[in-house]
Amino acid sequence: MTKLDALYLEHGQSAWVDNIRRDWLNDGTLQRLVDRGVRGVTSNPSIFAKAVASSSAYDDLIAQLGISDPEEAFERLAIEDVREACAILRPVYEASLRGLTSGTRRSLDGYVSLEVSPRLAHDTVGTVAAAIRLATALNESPNVMIKIPATEAGLPAITQVLAAGISVNVTLIFSLARYDQVLDAFAAGIASAKENGHDIARISSVASFFISRVDTAIDPLLPEGSALRGVSAIAQAAAAYELFLAKLDTPLFQALLSDGAQVQRPLWASTSTKNPAYSDLLYVDTLVVEESVNTLPDPTLEAYADHGDATKSRLSNAALRQRLAAQLGELAGEGVDLATITTQLENEGVAAFVSSYDELLATVASKIQKG
Repeated sequence: MTKLDALYLEHGQSAWVDNIRRDWLNDGTLQRLVDRGVRGVTSNPSIFAKAVASSSAYDDLIAQLGISDPEEAFERLAIEDVREACAILRPVYEASLRGLTSGTRRSLDGYVSLEVSPRLAHDTVGTVAAAIRLATALNESPNVMIKIPATEAGLPAITQVLAAGISVNVTLIFSLARYDQVLDAFAAGIASAKENGHDIARISSVASFFISRVDTAIDPLLPEGSALRGVSAIAQAAAAYELFLAKLDTPLFQALLSDGAQVQRPLWASTSTKNPAYSDLLYVDTLVVEESVNTLPDPTLEAYADHGDATKSRLSNAALRQRLAAQLGELAGEGVDLATITTQLENEGVAAFVSSYDELLATVASKIQKG
């Protein structure tokens, strides 16, 4: 049994890889990762930008498309990558479906996530239309998730897309207040999906809570030697998990679960360590907890496979998790306004994805001209 298998079978957490590349599909790398215990794939504009710019694997495909619009060309490329990745992950999806049907699990794995254009982050109508278009293009792949950012405009889009029977990966969550809204948007969407006649047992969702960027933003604001350095992000994840459990215990969520709905698992994103003074697995080992996902960049994934230790988790023990969550209250005493920082992080996250997307389209446009 690999460490990634043990993470799922013994601790209830699924490891997804936060990367997708055409060469991984061609040379069997993704299949080998799945064989080692990877249970899902996530992508974003930054990942696609790096993949297209750093590899010649897309050059012939771009030339063969015969499309002059770089955005349309990219979407076609992304859809093909996701379609092939979904085929590789399909056995994981089918196996987890059996676990869901038998009642041993309350959510599905084997998903590949494809994000709507980040330019739509503040456009509810545009996001819904894009999500439906992408899901329709991949309708033969039941294990595709459409990524939608948890902006104010994204929240109603999440509800509407779920109501249409489409699985959703909610991304760019930085604050507890926003996560609370995401959980409500999920519940409303699943309830509407049931009213619309969809099989809600087949509609999956994860809520991607970003981790390391919180410490990156807060640590410089804390006094040298503060015990809160390198703790704030994990403390917020602990509080998020407590909120997740509290929501599950409400009559609304219990009714949805009784009707066959899946659990919307928290997904820990941005889990590579940015500060070299911290452990390379600070945001992996410490965040192991059942009914959750950790999406790992491939170097972090390899580090966990080599020396990960799930027994270091600070979330699996309820008492420890609650004490950790309580530490968030200490930030105000250090002059740190967590709400302001997380709002800033959301805005910066959207802007960074738009910048990566623009860079991606410029690269595709250049390759079209050369082709």
